[in-house]
Amino acid sequence: MPPVTSKNKLDLLSTTKAEMDIFIQSHGWKPYRAEQILRWIYQRGVTQIDHMSDLSIHDRTYLASIATINRPTITSVLQSQDGTTKFLIQLHDGATIETILIPERDRRTVCLSTQIGCSLDCKFCLTAKLGLKRNMNAGEIIGQYLSIQSYLAKTYKKPPRLTNVVMMGMGEPLANIDPVRNAIQNMIHGRCGLGLSPRRITVSTAGIPNKFYDILKLDVNLAISLNASTNEQRRALMPAANRLCSLSELLDVCRTLPLPHRRRFTFEYVLLRRVNDSPEDAVRLARSLRGIPCMVNLIPFNEIPGSSYAKPDETTVRTFQNILIQQNIDTYLRKSKGPDVLGACGQLGTNTRESSCSMPKN
Repeated sequence: MPPVTSKNKLDLLSTTKAEMDIFIQSHGWKPYRAEQILRWIYQRGVTQIDHMSDLSIHDRTYLASIATINRPTITSVLQSQDGTTKFLIQLHDGATIETILIPERDRRTVCLSTQIGCSLDCKFCLTAKLGLKRNMNAGEIIGQYLSIQSYLAKTYKKPPRLTNVVMMGMGEPLANIDPVRNAIQNMIHGRCGLGLSPRRITVSTAGIPNKFYDILKLDVNLAISLNASTNEQRRALMPAANRLCSLSELLDVCRTLPLPHRRRFTFEYVLLRRVNDSPEDAVRLARSLRGIPCMVNLIPFNEIPGSSYAKPDETTVRTFQNILIQQNIDTYLRKSKGPDVLGACGQLGTNTRESSCSMPKN
């Protein structure tokens, strides 16, 4: 069963359809109640059980005595000059996380966090400096989406529709695989979830290969952070991830793992000045990706307070990109979004560093 709150109540927001079926059956209710309750949460956006008006007063009172809806609370909103919005979000135990809303043409992408802090120690990432405070449950992950959706509905006369989800915020998603999987299942469920297409959901990982198939089975996109053209580079930049799996082993897994039809891996590569941005790095990277159906997103380093790393100049970035393209690798230069509010890739954690955080009770 999904996590319970400190008052020993079931958190309905962390409950999958299969778990809700069992819960409903165990309390002697008709099977249709499972979808009925979940539709209230995901499609009508209720945060209080008392608002589920097609349940009898007796049933609502009883359900409220044994269950709750622990939707996270937005406590602060920072607006970037480029339209990106950073939300500081408080969870039920007082811990805080950061979630990003990224507008781009006809898309509105929500960048979700999956851990408070991070279990890895990538040297160029601000979140890594927090260390891992705790994992988030499925309701805390999907609750970020619902809270932002509600915020937009209250803020705009014609609220923009959220179109895409990327799990690229705070934390390593594959180190918290079960809640991530459950949150995705609730996102894509058509009848009583958010009804999102799996193709509009991307899970980003620093590289935990034995969990790749768990994500691919959900038919969502998988993005893998490489950030190095040699094992030695990756060991220096991403020591914990490289201990779990070296660069060469990681790419061997990608080369042999069966992908869904017409799908491919996305590889993320953060460009760091005079560290991993040389033409030789580009040639090595292109060579190592041969035989893997993939595309590469190049991310010029988003500078963070106290870091010794720097962003390469534009000529260096373009040269790197052109080498990959000449080697027949689809390569895209990702434009940084929200750097003025520290909302870009690798910058999350600034506003959570002083927040207290306690482990949830089981």
